[in-house]
Amino acid sequence: MHTTAGELPAQRVEEAKGRAANLLLAFRHGNQLAFDGALDRLLADQDERTVLTILAWIAAEAVRKAYAPEVGDRVLRSLARRAPQSEIGVAVDEESADAARLIAAVRGGDVAQVRELVAATADTTFLLGGLLQAVAMMLPLLPEEEVDQVLGELRMRQAAVPAGV
Repeated sequence: MHTTAGELPAQRVEEAKGRAANLLLAFRHGNQLAFDGALDRLLADQDERTVLTILAWIAAEAVRKAYAPEVGDRVLRSLARRAPQSEIGVAVDEESADAARLIAAVRGGDVAQVRELVAATADTTFLLGGLLQAVAMMLPLLPEEEVDQVLGELRMRQAAVPAGV
């Protein structure tokens, strides 16, 4: 059985998927008693984080298979916007992805601020877009030699690993 550090063995993953599928079937068909019973069994066997991870994985797979990527993102953003506002809510709109604050935090070496900004941005599409735009705007300001050095390092990272290493 193949496992890597911090991962469940493949057999346990399949068992967990089966248990989660039973829970989701009960939810889908409105069988509250079966849902409550399945949830109680899941929570007795697993910690809450594992259960939520399993359910999020299944939901993500369902969205991935049902929608084109850009449509699936719109569906999830719509669901997130309709969720009640609370301290656990996350912003998903373009305006919430503050690349300027992120760059300033990186520049200032503020690791806690970087983590907070990234963690608060569930939808990183706009955040990454802002970073890409910032890099494009900064590139002309860099000396050619430094750009060449960065490109060389990136190319080395992308190069195939030699056999036997």
